[in-house]
Amino acid sequence: MNDIAFITVGAMGGQFHGSLLSMILDAGAMVQFVLLLLLFFSIVSWAIILMKFKVLKKVKKENDAFLEAYMKGNKLSEIFPESKKFQYSTIAEVFRSGYTELIKVTKVIRESLTGKAADSGDGISVEMNSIDNIERALNRARDSESTKLESTLGFLATTGSASPFIGLFGTVWGIMDTFKGIGARGAATLAIVAPGISEALIATAAGLAAAIPAVIFYNYYINRVKTMTQEMDNFSSELLNIIERYYVRK
Repeated sequence: MNDIAFITVGAMGGQFHGSLLSMILDAGAMVQFVLLLLLFFSIVSWAIILMKFKVLKKVKKENDAFLEAYMKGNKLSEIFPESKKFQYSTIAEVFRSGYTELIKVTKVIRESLTGKAADSGDGISVEMNSIDNIERALNRARDSESTKLESTLGFLATTGSASPFIGLFGTVWGIMDTFKGIGARGAATLAIVAPGISEALIATAAGLAAAIPAVIFYNYYINRVKTMTQEMDNFSSELLNIIERYYVRK
């Protein structure tokens, strides 16, 4: 009886070899295409995961180093050249943008005060308004750095949400092919059905294998980016307080 079932399975082109590689090779063309697509998603996702890990680690290290140098500095003019050493630091970039805008508005203030009375009130008005320019520069730098940190994370989100459905599509297609073959031959034993369904279910497993790490690391990196963005916000507020305290005339 077993010999008959084996011969029947072989005649349908669904001989069950048992190994994962054999099942993939024996799968239909559509299922194999789905598996290749999922393999592409998985490889790219892991490349992003490893790359982002190195980048965020470097950013964190340089942020801590810059903040240490910032706390030791006595003047902003002394900290500015030092900040150029930290090319990966998001906080250093925010500081450079804010300080550069401070130099610009200070230059404008000095030019506007030329030939005017010191107590006319115009100088104070311009200096107070310049704080808004500096704040906008700090916000632009923060948003730009946050966008850089979040770059490529969208692919992880796409992989996490789309891969299970792509795998499910491959499974459904494979099962359709299996039952189509059964209907054409009029035989429906377990030995005949099992190989085709097993091959089709590989697509679902592959979809989950691609999606699970993508979702985990996407949430992990998004939380780290939010933390770094909050650190930039806190630094911007502190820098604005220093500028208002020492550079704005009351």
